[in-house]
Amino acid sequence: MTRALIIGAPRSGSGKTSVTIGLLRAFARRGLRVRGVKSGPDYIDPGFHQAATGLSGLNLDSWAMEPDLVAHLLAEAGEDTDLLLIESAMGLFDGIAGGAGRTGSAADLSRLLGIPVLLVLDVSGQSQTAAAVAVGFKHYDPAVKMAGVVLNRAGSERHVRLSKTAIEDKGLAVVGAVMRDGTLSLPERHLGLVQASEHPAIQHHIDRLADVMETSLDLDAILALAVEIAPPSGSTSAHLPPPGQRIAIASDAAFTFLYPHLGRHWRAAGAELLPFSPLVNEGPSADADACWLPGGYPELHAGILSSASGFREGLARFAESRPVHGECGGYMVLGERLEDAEGATHAMTGLLSHSTSFAKRKMNLGYRQARLLSDGPLGAAGQTIRGHEFHYASVTDPGTDEAFAEIADGTGTPIGLSGGRRGFVTGTFFHAIARTTL
Repeated sequence: MTRALIIGAPRSGSGKTSVTIGLLRAFARRGLRVRGVKSGPDYIDPGFHQAATGLSGLNLDSWAMEPDLVAHLLAEAGEDTDLLLIESAMGLFDGIAGGAGRTGSAADLSRLLGIPVLLVLDVSGQSQTAAAVAVGFKHYDPAVKMAGVVLNRAGSERHVRLSKTAIEDKGLAVVGAVMRDGTLSLPERHLGLVQASEHPAIQHHIDRLADVMETSLDLDAILALAVEIAPPSGSTSAHLPPPGQRIAIASDAAFTFLYPHLGRHWRAAGAELLPFSPLVNEGPSADADACWLPGGYPELHAGILSSASGFREGLARFAESRPVHGECGGYMVLGERLEDAEGATHAMTGLLSHSTSFAKRKMNLGYRQARLLSDGPLGAAGQTIRGHEFHYASVTDPGTDEAFAEIADGTGTPIGLSGGRRGFVTGTFFHAIARTTL
């Protein structure tokens, strides 16, 4: 039997990630097979989930993924798992006007899958007023069940008592309280948290979070709140198909953002994933039939990438006869030049003709619908792929290549042309999540 529970909050910064990571490790210590799931388009939190449990993470996105794909992915994730903890993005009900059940919010997942919510309330600066927030969540949408409450960043035992009594008087169970402690927070940078692989003492930090959750929260009560989910049945056609049967994938500190569900599906479809590291001057495997450059942080390693002649020459040879696709950071590396945050310009692979800059920062964030303009690694011409953009880099020279796709935002408002295409090489700032079949 596999159980699932959503961990939500009124807003970002409430402490959901720390609570989730600590609970994942605490339940794993009990011998449970635990997997973390992230609601929405987030590359970084699933890495912390995996570090806490040893099991790969998963993203579920009600806007980008059709409902049958959401249910299918969750059921697959539960095949070798006892407990799935689904961490909400932002506030529990936050999303876009994407239609009923397609807003991208974690609340959509609760309605669709029948999974209740453990509400994390940051009670700093308030006490009994926290009950008004909790009651609002309880009644805002009857289809989204609030199963219990965690008080976070409490200042004293008296503070806990006042908040807890007020909430429980309104019929909601408080399953524990985490006291205020600034050292429990995880370090951040421009795209959110520093990645788990870069945290110098990640396992020690996760163990400390688990210690806090074990002493502060009623783990038995939390486990009892989780509900059983159905086993996988049937299949879905909304998966993004593998771009080849032997896929060379750039994988190192500069290229880290590959959605777990993509790699899992590509393997299940019979594809072999062949990782290589541009940062150690490796090119794609000569016997691969497609190459994928994921997003990541190439701007932090631009000098090394620029001098990696083996990588650049190997990629150029590969691109003469086989598809190469780059997303976001990968797209930046496919261009002519990349300007880093200090204003230094570095030559990139030049397989596409655009140039990008991280010095001229402008945040680009949001869901995207991409209509492909030609056949390629993501699908056939005319097909629509759903995904997102999240980057601070800007295009300083659009180059002369043909466009990769026409894109619109999550509500369908046209944005314009995106990315580039030259020969077998394609790239875009757009991260693909799933295709549409409707």
